[in-house]
Amino acid sequence: MIFGRSERGKPPVEPVTLKILVAGGFGVGKTTLVGAVSEIKPLRTEEVLTEAGRPIDDTSGVEGKHTTTVAMDFGRITLREDLVLYLFGTPGQDRFWFLWDELATGSLGAVVLADTRRLEDCFAAVDYFERRSIPFVVGVNCFEGAARYPADDVRQALDLDPGVPVVLCDARDRETVKEVLIRVVQHAMAHAADRRQAVTT
Repeated sequence: MIFGRSERGKPPVEPVTLKILVAGGFGVGKTTLVGAVSEIKPLRTEEVLTEAGRPIDDTSGVEGKHTTTVAMDFGRITLREDLVLYLFGTPGQDRFWFLWDELATGSLGAVVLADTRRLEDCFAAVDYFERRSIPFVVGVNCFEGAARYPADDVRQALDLDPGVPVVLCDARDRETVKEVLIRVVQHAMAHAADRRQAVTT
């Protein structure tokens, strides 16, 4: 495909569009992940952290963070000519969780972004997707200076089902983020196939 047109002699391809959520705790790198991989300028709804929010917004471990997402981040990535992902980054603070149900409607699956320095911050996102049977992948954002742990150790600490993929990534790096998103699509397709098989047997 060249500049939106199909190659000569081939009919235009109408791509399948899939919706993926990017969730996790406050300051874990959701906005960075969407921005690193989006082929369009991401839509961001960030506001400056204020004194009023200081008692609520725990910035320990992310002291350099000065803004926060208050609605969502939005980006797009074309994985193949016939497959486009729309990425919706959720706000991380509890007070914005009322938006999650709206954002989750029609989603194929999700990335739960985790920071091993504050692993407990992603418990709520893991619980949210488990309760709604939305397939998800845990992406461990490997921050500089943070201890590195094997994926199985992270799985055990989060008490994940054995089938939930855990992938190490760098939310700033396009290639590692693409790998995480590909794993979400693969996991969601396998999840859907298992559910269909369960219905027919």
